[in-house]
Amino acid sequence: MQSGFVRLARGDSPCSGRVEVRDGNQWKTVCDSDFGPKAAAVVCRELQCGAVLFIHGAAHFGKGDGPIWGRELQCVGDEALLASCPRGSPRDQPCTHANDASVTCTQYTGFRLVNGSTACDGRVEVQVLGAWGTLCASHWDLLDAHVLCRHLDCGFAESIPGGGRFGRGTGPIWIDSFHCNGTEAHLGLCPVTALGASPCSPENDAAVICSASATSLRLVGGESWCDGRVEIYQGRTWGRVLDDQWDLEKANVVCRQLRCGEAEAAYDPPKPQRGTGPVGLRGVRCAGHEARLTLCNTSLPENALVAGIAEDVGVTCRGSQQVRLVNGSGRCAGRVEIYHQGSWGTICDDGWDLPVAAVVCHQLGCGGAVEAAVSARFGEGSGRIWLDGVSCSGAEGALWDCLAGSWGQHDCGHKEDAGVICSVL
Repeated sequence: MQSGFVRLARGDSPCSGRVEVRDGNQWKTVCDSDFGPKAAAVVCRELQCGAVLFIHGAAHFGKGDGPIWGRELQCVGDEALLASCPRGSPRDQPCTHANDASVTCTQYTGFRLVNGSTACDGRVEVQVLGAWGTLCASHWDLLDAHVLCRHLDCGFAESIPGGGRFGRGTGPIWIDSFHCNGTEAHLGLCPVTALGASPCSPENDAAVICSASATSLRLVGGESWCDGRVEIYQGRTWGRVLDDQWDLEKANVVCRQLRCGEAEAAYDPPKPQRGTGPVGLRGVRCAGHEARLTLCNTSLPENALVAGIAEDVGVTCRGSQQVRLVNGSGRCAGRVEIYHQGSWGTICDDGWDLPVAAVVCHQLGCGGAVEAAVSARFGEGSGRIWLDGVSCSGAEGALWDCLAGSWGQHDCGHKEDAGVICSVL
């Protein structure tokens, strides 16, 4: 996205990317120390991209390769154009492309659930550039709903009822199509096909019932909504879950309640990841077959905590597995990394071919596969090499549904890290 003076480059949507400004006949990147929230607001407004969602530093969307703008953009925040903002004196200290500024804008300036019994269930309403309207359910799915529930601090999506369950809305009906993978922190971070307002049956309004409509759990601090430190929602607030004998049986109950499959690990989070808020549950004894954590024995006297001091607890569920592409030109090209058992790792390129790449691209909503890259084409990764000898037909729904060796078993080095280039750039 660009205007005469400013553009966003290499983003994962038209309204996100590295900030570049025109100086004469050259496009220059902007140092992150020279680009603040007020300048970001002007950029989003000028590019007709709505409001600021995130300001990124440290070359979040990749390093530029041209000259660097040398002055601070001292916007008041109400300017219509970035070129109208005052500019500071030339910078004394040099800036490198490692500090290129980036911004993610969103046209979606508000989300809410209405006509439900709580703030965590109801008809989905979206504010687009200041105008509230309902969302058509034609392209609404459970992954989109998961992201909205988490964004609204309402746990996860339990169901997406249809049939006008929560009544008819007023105002425009947005038929925008979100393509979330379920891990995003905000619907504005999901790839979207923006289709605007259009006729849609009132019985087809998007709706969701989030888990926090009742006693609920969530996992925080992990890489997905299926791993992290356990918190419980009670009395209109989220509280920590503490235990002195946390094990896989209890973790399985949590994973099952969150619809995240079976537990892969039960752990005590390291000190920096421990909670600091109120305690919602202290001490729990489960048989492992319970459908919800609150069906376990949670009425334990203090002297029942025989193993020592109760501490925060965490789980990694099988449903936490994710795939991502890194070090490429955008979200749909790069080195393939997979999240398993709480850590990101790479994949060995033995047997790596287009059908395997096609599964990755489809899983990420990136179209088809253009190239199956080998020999660390997108740089060498670090950490674990999770899979080797992956073989897919191309029809699988996820990379881990393909045939492969055992997790973590390989005879490769990171110089053989696999990558892909998908058709959607």
